[in-house]
Amino acid sequence: MGTTWLPGSELSRGFYREVIRPLLGTVPHSAGLLGWGSDVLGYDTERSTDHGWGPRLLVLVDDRTDGGRLAAALDAGLPETYSGWPVRFGWDRVPVRHWVTVTTLSSWLQEQVGVDASAGMSTVDWLVTPQQRLLGVVAGAVYADDSGELGAVRKRLAWYPEEVWRWLLACQWHRVAQEEAFVARTAEVGDNLGSSVVAGRQVRELMRLALLLERRYAPYSKWLGTAFARLRHVDNLPAQLSRAATAPGTRVREDALAAAYVALAERHNRMSLTEPLPPTVGDYHSRPARVLMADMFTDALLETIDDAPLRRLPLIGAIDQHTDSTDVLDDPRVFRRTASLYTDA
Repeated sequence: MGTTWLPGSELSRGFYREVIRPLLGTVPHSAGLLGWGSDVLGYDTERSTDHGWGPRLLVLVDDRTDGGRLAAALDAGLPETYSGWPVRFGWDRVPVRHWVTVTTLSSWLQEQVGVDASAGMSTVDWLVTPQQRLLGVVAGAVYADDSGELGAVRKRLAWYPEEVWRWLLACQWHRVAQEEAFVARTAEVGDNLGSSVVAGRQVRELMRLALLLERRYAPYSKWLGTAFARLRHVDNLPAQLSRAATAPGTRVREDALAAAYVALAERHNRMSLTEPLPPTVGDYHSRPARVLMADMFTDALLETIDDAPLRRLPLIGAIDQHTDSTDVLDDPRVFRRTASLYTDA
């Protein structure tokens, strides 16, 4: 194990410059720390070194380059360690090997997001691609990009097209609306645990709504709170969500969620996405449940969307909004199969 920890992006940057770049010679290429891993997101800490840790690199070459021969040359030229860290490592059931991957941009994109995004993304492509997989393209460090093609793809995938984004916001407000009355109703029948679980679900949805409003992809669950904490919070939203998630009783739980609903409604209004909507909470019809009636934001957003096929879709949102199974979200062969949810609508 290395004696001094530094962020994975810096470790791999030095590894590229001092080891890999000289081995590549005059071969045109792009290189970076992309794809999977907390270090790609910039969330790694010294704790990360206990599991699958070491210098990693993605090297992208064009179709004219003999990738197999280049990979073999790199393999033969790699040192045993770099900066005190093993160059070849494994974890759990993953066998020991080096983690310098040589491939083409097209092939890597197919493996990462399920489609060659350098040729563009259809609306369905956007909806079936998990945000974590998009982050694997746009969030990592790039150390070389001779052709500029990698940079162009990263720019293209930096955020959703405008109308897709508005539709996702409409769907996220709809998710909030579906359960906002359940916090009180579950408590009313003596189910404090159920009320707490619903409140926790609402907290998660509101965090994801905040990320959407800020045009930030949401990482997978381990890093959702970290990504949320790094947003620009000009209000008391983080504290209110924390209160809602940890409150021992219904009143505090409802008060905290009500304040969070108002905060996000005001954020929505400040962005001028729709005509201003009332950021106030009240009873749920004749029932004593404090709600925003969040579907008014859904309806208002849908009115701003001109794409008729998009507006006709059921309000299930993109794949991250209706699915949280790791086995679905982490396998392009699986998440691409959800396209029928949109194409058969």
